[in-house]
Amino acid sequence: MKKKRNLGASGDTVQPLKEPPFFDTYKQSLSFPAVTHEIRDFLGSPECSREEVILHGYLGVRADLSKKLSFVPLLSKDLSHSIQIVSTAKSIAGRVYSVHERLKTYEPNTPVVVRGVLKARVPAASKNLADMEKIKAVEVELWEVQPLNEFPKDIIATPGTVFPPEQRHLQIRSDKSLRDALVFRAKAANICRDELSNFRAFTEIETPILFKSTPEGAREFIVPTRRKGLAYALPQSPQQFKQLLMGSGISKYYQLAKCFRDEDLRADRQPEFTQLDVEMSFASGEDVMQCIELLVKRLWKEMLDITLPSPFPRMTYQQAMSRFGSDKPDIRIGMPISRIDYLLPADLVSKITPLQNPIVDALMFRAAPDEPDPNKTRTFISNFMDSPEAAPFNDNPEGGPGIFIYDSKKPLQGLQSFGFEATEEFERLFEAEDGDLIILQARKDASFSGGCIPLGNLRLALHKAAVRNGYTEAHSGFEPLWITDFPLFSPSNDTEPGQGGAAGLASTHHPFTSPKSPEDVDLLLSDPSRAIGEHYDLVINGVELGGGSRRIHNAEMQKFIMREILQMSSERIAEFAHLLEVLRAGCPPHAGIALGFDRLIAVMLGKESVRDVIAFPKSGKGEDLLVKSPGVMSEEILKTYHLRLREDE
Repeated sequence: MKKKRNLGASGDTVQPLKEPPFFDTYKQSLSFPAVTHEIRDFLGSPECSREEVILHGYLGVRADLSKKLSFVPLLSKDLSHSIQIVSTAKSIAGRVYSVHERLKTYEPNTPVVVRGVLKARVPAASKNLADMEKIKAVEVELWEVQPLNEFPKDIIATPGTVFPPEQRHLQIRSDKSLRDALVFRAKAANICRDELSNFRAFTEIETPILFKSTPEGAREFIVPTRRKGLAYALPQSPQQFKQLLMGSGISKYYQLAKCFRDEDLRADRQPEFTQLDVEMSFASGEDVMQCIELLVKRLWKEMLDITLPSPFPRMTYQQAMSRFGSDKPDIRIGMPISRIDYLLPADLVSKITPLQNPIVDALMFRAAPDEPDPNKTRTFISNFMDSPEAAPFNDNPEGGPGIFIYDSKKPLQGLQSFGFEATEEFERLFEAEDGDLIILQARKDASFSGGCIPLGNLRLALHKAAVRNGYTEAHSGFEPLWITDFPLFSPSNDTEPGQGGAAGLASTHHPFTSPKSPEDVDLLLSDPSRAIGEHYDLVINGVELGGGSRRIHNAEMQKFIMREILQMSSERIAEFAHLLEVLRAGCPPHAGIALGFDRLIAVMLGKESVRDVIAFPKSGKGEDLLVKSPGVMSEEILKTYHLRLREDE
């Protein structure tokens, strides 16, 4: 009669389960010996005295020289080094090794414990294995191998295998650059903590992840609760909490914070991201910029052995937009923009734009600086303008780009449409040479707003196309730049929710940014659109690494901005009651910044996408393809959280 097992409180008994075949191997894997050495310990030419060793790692691809002799590399736990394992059917003394046959049953990539004896070998001349450094002076004579798990045969893992995002774990395991990026990221984070905590007397403080919905500017992720009608929001940033800390007697705060924004995704954006968040009380923006410069220079020096300029150059928002057409210019590539509508005849202007009295900007692009040839330039620009990449510029409702090629063999050097006087003045200003590409672009005669103008985007697109097609070389090095003096307010639009006010204005940075000067405070009464904010962005190589500002530290001024300038509703202003109460309680002046840590690492490593420096990134649709998130909500979950899906309208 079979023995029954008792399940406990209910008193019910059932037949015991039959032991599955994998139980025995799993139980064996629970107990394994500790290592005596790491594989990297054998770098160089260590003395070899047939020492017994125990090593952990992954099996590589086995090579069978005969039925009685096999070689297999053992890959280190971090996949950085490998050592050769020699397996024989018999030892020199005639001892039979049963392990030799068992070794042949294990697939490459199997995690194992290897026990054997170290012996010298003639240093191999073979190349390193799959970006791993080989141990060449010693090898291990195999005595025993213990598998700790299986690697299935249905997973094809060769050096040339490209794994999809659904197998991110295998992407990381097979791609050394991904693993190196994650290690680099961790070291950079440690430097940030060391610099701020130990050298600048900052305090690392964690702020809540479950916050509430407030109209800061970006769309939020909502977290429903089981309390009907109530929900949390994931923080767009710790902005409000760090200001609360400034009013709490914390003089210097920082954290590596997780942030969440429900935005349209690009190569440098993720719905959840990490930022290095910094705030200082009794401080101005100048204090923050100086602190961050020291941190960034230390990162570049210790991680890349590169000395950045000191101090970082600075450029106002107006200068950046007028000279480079972007508020995050890559100043390495040159090609400054100049306004030249005052030079051009009216009939030329009317041919390139339907606008009345427009501003016309020009840039000059040297497509092949080493081989000035108008025909090569003509081929380059024709191919570019016919490509899908040029569609946004050709379809610009304010007029497409006017394209000219400087050619000394043609009348007026190919600038006949300019007329004699304009051509002469243009040559004086631009010092054009044969083969130079000259592009005109019209725009409305209005103040700059937003982050770019079409000619600024075209400048970048032309440079990338020229590099891609071999017309010019890619620029190397790093060029840091502070962009300052942003407009305090910008026109609101349908694509960005802003603060939801009725004034047609939105805060350029966020509604807590302070006017820069007393004169800018006065402009709030007469012309808020002209007021400048104490707002600063750090840009390196055309990538905005972060932005910060001096904050409004006075409750009455904060309410004035929200109520009178942004014309937010009383209900929306009430959502900031907690912040206003802290400001009212004698909050000191304070300023801060947030650096996008993912982007910072990507720029340092020269990666095009932040996905290359994040362990488990989201796709372009905001999905984690490995774990299959976000998931579908079941009826049970919807009921638990008092939710109902709306029918498509």
